[in-house]
Amino acid sequence: MKAKKFISIALATVLTLGVLTGCSSSNKSEGSASSAGSDEKGSVYYLSFKPEQEDQWKEIAQKYTDETGVEVKVVTAASGTYEQTLKSEITKDDAPTLFQINGPVGYQSWKEYCADLKDTELNKHLLNADLAIKDGDGVYGIPYVEEGYGIIYNQAIMDKYFALDGAKAKSMDEINNFAKLKEVAEDMQAKKDDLGIDGVFASTSLTPGEDWRWQTHLANLPIYYEYKDKDVKDLDEIEFTYADNFKNIFDLYINNSTVEPKLLGSKTVTDSMSEFALGKCAMVQNGNWGWGQISGVDGNTVKEEDVKFMPIYTGVEGEEKQGLCIGTENFFCINSQASEADQKATQDFIEWLFTSDEGKDYVTNELGFIAPFDTFEDSETPKDPLAQEVLKYMSNEDLYNVDWNFTTFPSQQFKDDFGAALLEYCNGNQDWDSVKQLVIDEWASEKELTK
Repeated sequence: MKAKKFISIALATVLTLGVLTGCSSSNKSEGSASSAGSDEKGSVYYLSFKPEQEDQWKEIAQKYTDETGVEVKVVTAASGTYEQTLKSEITKDDAPTLFQINGPVGYQSWKEYCADLKDTELNKHLLNADLAIKDGDGVYGIPYVEEGYGIIYNQAIMDKYFALDGAKAKSMDEINNFAKLKEVAEDMQAKKDDLGIDGVFASTSLTPGEDWRWQTHLANLPIYYEYKDKDVKDLDEIEFTYADNFKNIFDLYINNSTVEPKLLGSKTVTDSMSEFALGKCAMVQNGNWGWGQISGVDGNTVKEEDVKFMPIYTGVEGEEKQGLCIGTENFFCINSQASEADQKATQDFIEWLFTSDEGKDYVTNELGFIAPFDTFEDSETPKDPLAQEVLKYMSNEDLYNVDWNFTTFPSQQFKDDFGAALLEYCNGNQDWDSVKQLVIDEWASEKELTK
């Protein structure tokens, strides 16, 4: 299984170009002592990317400190602000010793701060050495998790619908393309009172900084198919060939939702996940990391065994064989500007996390990571329902999974402007042709700035 499960991530990483950008400068010389490294055994400062896992990371940090006496500080950047936060923190005397990039271009932006990890135990334990971010003979970023996203659905609500007279399908097996999904979703919306829901789909979060599920994750699909058609890994200019396919599913989301489209500018990811957890909707687009947001909601009504994944169908020919979007944009880097003691302490911390029995238990059962290291047995995989669904799709040889190509998107500015245009579209202030043209134009102009 291990050999299979990293095929898609290998492809995704080959396609990765990165989104994080930043002009970084430092007035610290390599090996200089900082306040974080005043103790000769060093300390760790991890700048985390995932707000939804803040509590788990802090628990891990405290456990490691209790066991070893090494201080581990965790700071979590707010949603959509990681680059900005990293820029601010990296130049401080007490800078992060552990941070992350999302691919090769991210490395180009931050390579001044990336230590060579080639000789670390963690690098040696990678199941696929090609996944690492390399420069010459050095290794400067190590992937630490594989993830997947799609449409999460509540099986209990779907079964309730399938039992209704006149239902457009009798099981999830029939919903394997956009046309059938649309037929079912619109019928469910018309019968939402019978189903006891506010809408089929959770609210589409379009608050700035909360819109990454649409301007990044959903947008990945049309770019994936355009790259596939042209047999390329990246493009300086796109035609947005599958813009109408994006519109297909986006319209389905916003018109069969828990709220009206004009209210989406005030909605967050937390709102969406809470609606799903409380049984107010039947479906929500998100990734396997969303399980913690579902299970942690007070008053949660959805049962674990009812939480399932389906692919994001958009109307592309042959999508009956499409699986989930699977890949990674999570690569650990150790700050080369930190003191030697802090670098060593940081290296020891992440090696403990992914090689010790106690650390691996946290990785598997608290963080819910599907880890790309040979230190994990097949039995040491997350037991939460969404991670199990990702593993199921990864091992299904009859389906193809969609690579994470959004790491080739030209810039954060491009994504922010795309998200803003989607909001204006929902508010009725911009037509779809204008949104499409903005995407085409800004892709080209922002790519030009990276040259």
